[in-house]
Amino acid sequence: MSSTFLGMPPTPPRSPYGTGNLRGDRKFPAAAHDELGNEQLRRNLGRATRTIRAKRLNVTGELPDWEELRDAGSAIKTDTMNRLPELLEELERKVTERGGTVHWARDGVEANEIVARLIKETGSTEVIKVKSMATQEIGLNEHLESIGIAPYETDLAELIVQLAHDKPSHILVPAIHRNRDEIREIFLKEIPGVDPSLDNVPAHLAAAARAYLREKFMTTKVAVSGANFGIAETGTLSVVESEGNGRMCLTLPDTLITVMGIEKVLPRYQDLEVFLQLLPRSSTGERMNPYTSMWTGVTPGDGPQTFHLVLLDNGRTAALADRIGREALNCIRCSACLNVCPVYERAGGHAYGSTYPGPIGAVLTPQLAGMHAAKDDPNSSLPYASSLCGACFDACPVKIDIPSLLVELRHQHTERSGTTAEKLAMKAAAGVMNSPKLFTAAQKASGLGRVLAGRDGKFSHLPPPLNGWSDSRDTPAPPKETFRAWLASAEGAATMRAAADEHAQDQQQEEEK
Repeated sequence: MSSTFLGMPPTPPRSPYGTGNLRGDRKFPAAAHDELGNEQLRRNLGRATRTIRAKRLNVTGELPDWEELRDAGSAIKTDTMNRLPELLEELERKVTERGGTVHWARDGVEANEIVARLIKETGSTEVIKVKSMATQEIGLNEHLESIGIAPYETDLAELIVQLAHDKPSHILVPAIHRNRDEIREIFLKEIPGVDPSLDNVPAHLAAAARAYLREKFMTTKVAVSGANFGIAETGTLSVVESEGNGRMCLTLPDTLITVMGIEKVLPRYQDLEVFLQLLPRSSTGERMNPYTSMWTGVTPGDGPQTFHLVLLDNGRTAALADRIGREALNCIRCSACLNVCPVYERAGGHAYGSTYPGPIGAVLTPQLAGMHAAKDDPNSSLPYASSLCGACFDACPVKIDIPSLLVELRHQHTERSGTTAEKLAMKAAAGVMNSPKLFTAAQKASGLGRVLAGRDGKFSHLPPPLNGWSDSRDTPAPPKETFRAWLASAEGAATMRAAADEHAQDQQQEEEK
């Protein structure tokens, strides 16, 4: 009796190379080096992140059960990832029952085509947009513009980025790298009919943007949104925001098209009880979002009368298939990890080259788009864009262990890199450490290197293949003598005897008590 071996299932596809905004043009070290020279950028980022951090600490400290909420959020998201296919089918069924139409997009290219077709079917050549990481990820605006459809961002920060022909640099505050003087100049140059005497007072800048957008809200018949959450149990979608522009986009147009990453689904309506406490406190440092909009399908006579939900994969199934890396899909896009990250605060979001910057972006981007799609893939440098200090793990509202995931991605990158100078150096070091004689000889020889150190007792530049190490950090010069030599000396022996005597005295005092 013969049997047939069907083999292992194929690896799920990642986001197609060269599409969307999940890959920069340069590796992180080169891009970050240039950004570090922008003093205005560093001042803007430092001021903004310090403010958000302080607000977050205040409002999370008010809750005696904050850690329990984090545990609950983590458990719900983990359960969701374990049951993702069935929950997505349930979501599709519930949305359809309430008059909506669900579309499945394997990648960003397919999602862009679906959205463009739906807009064309309405006859509209304009769309208003709610802030959406998913549509930024797939490059929807660029695609719509290429076929003659004008997208208008209505979130103030997204509008600033769009008018400046710039790219977002933060998950929550896309224009965090701009100050009020820069924003004033952008508005004077790009907004038709703006008052030429406009000053840099935030309230006046917001009023100028509001006047510009109000006409778009009242006349545009199609809106495109993202979604913070999708509830499988009821088919409900939710968007949380702070300005009210999202509410206008979600209620005024005739047609609403929502693009949602498949990982944003939650099992039950009751789960919002947890996430509507975690998200605002972790993102904006508020107790609740000023505007929380929820809708379920189509309601006759109220709001958009045509609703489409586009469920976006674009590499998420590939991330889900990674036993370790799938934890990154638990992310609720709060940006707390960015605001505490010393690397992000100094380098800024553009250095990451992706829609998703900061610690979570360094984990999520390589999983969605891959790290080895081309020679010297810029994404291969992202797992190293971290000091592994652990601040991101402490801040994450759903307890994603970002440092451990970064280490795992580094391991995966190393495994795929073949023979490198680093591998050869580590192999040589292992051979030396396995031999006591060689190790002792190496210790003695290292002392000769002291003459090559700078006046500060550090090596700033090492020769190849060690120059990769010294490019980003200084190396202290070897000590004058090894620990073993010091221990064998009269000074070492005297120090050890004094320590032993002190310990004996402490024990005697404890016994006398």
